[in-house]
Parts: sequence; C-alpha cells; structure tokens
Amino acid sequence: MTPQETSEPAVAAVVVLAAGQGTRMRSATPKVLHAIGGRSLLGHVLAAAEPLAAAATVVVVGAGREAVEEHLREIAPAAVPVVQEEQLGSGHAAAVALSALSDIEGPVLLLNGDAPLLRATTVIDLVAAHKRAGSLLTVLTAEVDDPTGLGRVVRGADGGVQAIVEERDATDAQRAIREINAGVYVADAAALRRSLAGVGSANAQGEQYLTDVVVLLVADGAPVGAFVAGDPDDVLGCNDRRELADRGRTLNERLLDGLMRAGVTVVDPSTTWVDVTVTVAPDVVLEPGTQLKGTTSVAAGAVVGPDTTLADCRVGEEATVLRSHCLGADIGPRVSVGPFSYLRPGTRLATRSRVGAFVETKNAEVGEDSKVPHLSYVGDATIGTGANIGAATVFVNYDGVAKHRTTVGDHVRIGSDTMLVAPVTVGDGAYTAAGSVITSDVPPGAMAVARSPQRNVAGWVRRRRSGSPAARAAEAAERRAESPAGDPGHDTDE
Repeated sequence: MTPQETSEPAVAAVVVLAAGQGTRMRSATPKVLHAIGGRSLLGHVLAAAEPLAAAATVVVVGAGREAVEEHLREIAPAAVPVVQEEQLGSGHAAAVALSALSDIEGPVLLLNGDAPLLRATTVIDLVAAHKRAGSLLTVLTAEVDDPTGLGRVVRGADGGVQAIVEERDATDAQRAIREINAGVYVADAAALRRSLAGVGSANAQGEQYLTDVVVLLVADGAPVGAFVAGDPDDVLGCNDRRELADRGRTLNERLLDGLMRAGVTVVDPSTTWVDVTVTVAPDVVLEPGTQLKGTTSVAAGAVVGPDTTLADCRVGEEATVLRSHCLGADIGPRVSVGPFSYLRPGTRLATRSRVGAFVETKNAEVGEDSKVPHLSYVGDATIGTGANIGAATVFVNYDGVAKHRTTVGDHVRIGSDTMLVAPVTVGDGAYTAAGSVITSDVPPGAMAVARSPQRNVAGWVRRRRSGSPAARAAEAAERRAESPAGDPGHDTDE
C-alpha cells in the first residue's frame, strides 16, 4: 500500500532547504533552478517527496528567492515558500521552516533542494524505517567509495548514530569513515524544535549545522537511527556544472534502463536523452542521437531518429520521425516525417500523412494520406485528405501585420513552386500549375494557372555578356545549329 492509499499522510510535513545561491555553479540562476532530465533540481526533490502526501510542504528560499518562488508557483503551487533572510546554515534554515509550521506535530521530512537523484522509493523506505524503530530522528546515509567533502556518520560501539561531522571539522580517523550523511532526515517535530534551539555556530564555517541536532538528541538519550540508501547515487548533491552533468548522465541512464526493461529498443544509450516527463510505449525504437523532451509521448511501434529532437510532441503508433526537429507537434499513426523536417507548434499530421525533406510546418493540419514531400513551407494551413503539395510550395501566411489561413481541399494537386497567398481556398480535386502565384480562391476541380507567358530575348547573352564563357558556349551552339546535318562544323580532308 502506498502512502497515498493510507488514511493519513506518511509525514506531517515536508521541508526542503533551497535558500543557497550555489556559488560554485558560477551562475546568476539559483542552484536549485538548474535543470536535468526535464526538471529543476528542486522539482526532482519535490517529486521524490510527493508520494508521501504530506499535509504541508515548506520550501526555504533565500538567494534568488523571487525566481524560486515563481518556479514553485508553476510546479508546486501548494508548497509554501518561507524566506531565510540570512543564510546562517542548515540548522538556521530548518528553524525558519519550523516557525512556519508551528501547529505541525509528528514526523517531519527534511530534504536538500539540490539532490535530483533521490528516488521516491528511498524516501518512503526511510520514513517506514523511522516509524518502525520509534526514533525521534532518522538520518539517511550511504556507503561511498570516496567520501571527500561530505559529512561523516559517526556510530557508537552498538552501531547507533552518535554524530555527523562535517569534513572541515573531522579528525583524521573520522575522515576515513565511508558512511556519509545524505542531508535527508525524518524527525519528530517537537523534538526537532527543542534541539534546534540549542544549536550553536562554533565550527569552521561559523554556521548553525542541522547535523548538530544529532549530537544534542544523543546527549539527551533520545533514540537516533540511520537508514542506509540502497543506491549511493540517490544521495548525491549537485554543487557545480561538472556535478550537474554527472547527475544528468546518471538520471538518464536510469530512465533508459527502465525503458529498455519495459520493452523499448534504445540503439545507443550513450547518445539518447529522455526527460523524466516523457512516456514511451513498448516496441518503440529510439535510434542514436534522439532527444525526447517535455511532455512528449511515443506510441507503440514508432521509430524515432536518428538525430531527432521531439519536445512536447505526440507520436502515434508505427509513425517514423527521421532526422527532424519537432516542437509541440501531433504526429498521427503511421505518419512519416523527415529527413530534415522542422515541425513547429500547432502542427497536426493525420494518419498516413507525410512531411518530407526540408519541410517546415507551423499551425498546420495535414489530412490523412496527404503529402508535403520536400522543400516547402506550410504555415497557418488546413490540408484535406489525399492531397499532394509539390516541391518548393510556400503557404504565404503573413502580410506584414497579421497571419492568414490557407485551406487546401481533398485530393488537391499543388504544382511545384506554387505560392498560395493567404487567405485563399483551393477547392476539392483542384490543381494548380507549377510556378503559379495563387491569390484568389480556386473552385473545386479547376486548374489554376497564375503565371506570365514566357518571353525569350534572342541574342541577349552575346550582346550583354560578350566574351564571357556563357557567350562563347552560346556562339558555339549557334554554329552547330547552323551547320548542315552531319557537318561537324570544321574543315575536313577531301
């Protein structure tokens, strides 16, 4: 049974510490707003805690708080931002959060806002272990090969947690410990309030450490436990751009592993990137160089790639999208797209339609079995069923002030190099002659010809480009044309 299926929340409140600027990011953007896998770091942390169905969620903000608060309104409007005016340490941040939760009783989950690999299952297991043990505080820990820079978990002879020591304050013996603090805690709200009131700042940073709560509780004889994460990657934070890239790779590897286990073929995982918000059905093939972003969904039997980016797109069953860039497009079943197509928002391709090489579409509906094979622009248009749009056709939708729509009926044949100047309608079964500029409606079944008669100006090259390679070629051709049949145009032996 999941926490959402129980009669009461697994924890009374969730507190996310997200007030730091993250100076090592070298960025004007607050650290927790940097993104991997289609979500901000903060978004990943909130997603991990969401299944707990806490009665309240508080996010401590500070540096860049306006941007963080705006982001929260977008992704978690129920979360309450609480301002830490001065960043005086994690203990101070937790105290600020609890001041906004004065009526909360029971277990409180505390998380860092920069841990994007933390999984919901790990958090759920941590809370369950805390409740089973009856501890006042349980800390999430991990065993790592290289604990450099991380707080060490110091245990007593009985295996109980005695302290968490930051590396700057650790002895040589403590630095050798490989069990590290994940910065994730479950604590009884009342006990946490009492302990935070006694936290000082006598340390190398001159800050109030949340970890000092452990020492204070142990000194009072309170039960303090630890839960070791099954995967050490779950607890990794993100402090600079290198770690951001590393966490992104790990997250992507997890996602692709899950897809492959579910029946998706990923030809080259090293060049395939999928956001956490994407859905991919079994029997989809993702070719090398594929990127799936945002709310994209791909139905069974579809083939995407190689070298394709889909953002906020829907791809129907057995469709193919080859070497193309698509944004906000609805690609129907058995549709063919590409290579080198650019589908912009509002594009809707019906069953078995085709958009081919070097075609751009925007706010365009292409009907069943219709084709835009190559070298065309289709903007603000509706195309019926079974139509064919010839090469180099342009739907001229913009008059410099406003956009206008073009309607092309069923089984229409648009000749190559046609300009359709909107607003204009081409009726069912109509044709347009190649090279036409269509400015008026074309009745059903008509052939529209809108081009000037061809006029040839004889001798123009010889007169205006005398001595040029073109003039010499033309003169040679004229001499050949004037020679009698079979005469090669030069003297021969008698």
